Amino acid sequence: MSMLDQVDLSLHLGKKSYERQLTELQFKMLRLQRAVTQIGHRMVLVFEGWDASGKGGAIKRLTEALDPRGFVVHPIAAPTPEERAHNYLWRFWNRMPRDGQMVLFDRSWYGRVLVERVEGFATMREWSQAYGEINDFERILHNDRTSILKFFLHISSEEQEKRFRDREQDPLKTWKLTEEDWRNREKWPEYAIATDEMLARTSSENAPWQVVAANDKRWARIAILKAVVEMLVADMPFEFDDDNVLVLDRSGAYALVDAGKLDAKAVEAVIAEEEKVRKLLKKQRKAD
Repeated sequence: MSMLDQVDLSLHLGKKSYERQLTELQFKMLRLQRAVTQIGHRMVLVFEGWDASGKGGAIKRLTEALDPRGFVVHPIAAPTPEERAHNYLWRFWNRMPRDGQMVLFDRSWYGRVLVERVEGFATMREWSQAYGEINDFERILHNDRTSILKFFLHISSEEQEKRFRDREQDPLKTWKLTEEDWRNREKWPEYAIATDEMLARTSSENAPWQVVAANDKRWARIAILKAVVEMLVADMPFEFDDDNVLVLDRSGAYALVDAGKLDAKAVEAVIAEEEKVRKLLKKQRKAD
């Protein structure tokens, strides 16, 4: 059985639970973004998935409460003539995060082993050797203080057709649907095979894939937010207490300072922010 066939697409989340969790997780993301900025961490999020699987909506919910100065979203389309003149990874190297920044890719370098493979834009030799090249690329990023998390949003063929039909009828969304989208549906089996191989050969401890059941958009958005929060907490010396205050592991942080991996001033800034947020939440509870 393929990896995609094992995904439970019946997963569903009610509106009230969704709204409650969305507010809580977006608050956590805001605090984590501040911590990323303060300690100079870097983060790369990759979004792949079927057409109309909800990548844009998930990215919007992940970032809508964040400081826009601290993240960049790169929507990836076909390469330009200049980009085609270089190695396929060149245009992505130029978009990697600077210190303290989060970068999100709506489509990514995985086009080499998905659309380029299926549509014949890359030869078998090119896309076959790309798995190793991509793993090396992501390993370099991880070793350079960059957290990497990759999402594949999975929906059923029937759900995709329904969303396509809805877009046809909505004047605000018709621009999202092209003849190419309909043509790609005819190659669903080929894309499924390519996706399964991609997931099997490029998911690593340093850059894992998360396959997200996305027939229910609310479920998918919350699952993605949870995964990003959990990864950042695991990759940095932080945790959330019972009051949802982001707490610095001070001994762990100063151990990183002693090892030359963290700046002492950055640690002090995080501690000051922690106390500020704690006071604000206390004041808010009194007002309520």
